Amino acid sequence: MGSVKDYFSSLGSGIASLLKGMQVTGKEFVTPKITERYPENRETHHVPDRFRAELKLIYDSEGNHKCIACGTCERNCPNGTISLETKMVDTPAGTKKKKLDKYFYDLGSCTFCQLCVTSCPTNALEFSNDFEQAVFTRDKLVKKLNYLPEKEEPAPTPEELAKAAAEREAKIAAAKAKAAAAKAAREAAGAGDVTTPKE
Repeated sequence: MGSVKDYFSSLGSGIASLLKGMQVTGKEFVTPKITERYPENRETHHVPDRFRAELKLIYDSEGNHKCIACGTCERNCPNGTISLETKMVDTPAGTKKKKLDKYFYDLGSCTFCQLCVTSCPTNALEFSNDFEQAVFTRDKLVKKLNYLPEKEEPAPTPEELAKAAAEREAKIAAAKAKAAAAKAAREAAGAGDVTTPKE
């Protein structure tokens, strides 16, 4: 007798579950549909500005970027998506300076966490919302972000060269004076330590 009761109880719960599911299906059946007509509407399709699709190096109207090749983005990337190649150049002051040579970005391994953008000290990076990045091979997802040729350092003017030379001479003279003062202090301290022999 108990088995018959269990049978009808489970049958009733099954029918109630079916009716609930059909209610949801019926509601969706009469709900107006929103269909994306991509790629037919590619020209008019609006992508939200916050959508992160591809990392880009920001260039100004004169073709300059703000990247100083510090490597902060490369170190902060959690899975090695960014790879920098740098070179050393001479500055007008006569010193060496690190400069960006190649900036590689692997879109295929990017998690779009935006740590590179938020940690950049010069705000040289941004994410675009260009989502059309489909390719047939993974190696095409590795992009060189500094696509424009890197500009050479401007040649120093005679005034800058003279100023740099004067600063170097002043530093050398200051270092020599400091070394001479330290030597004199050591000699004076050494003379004070000399003791006369006891009689």
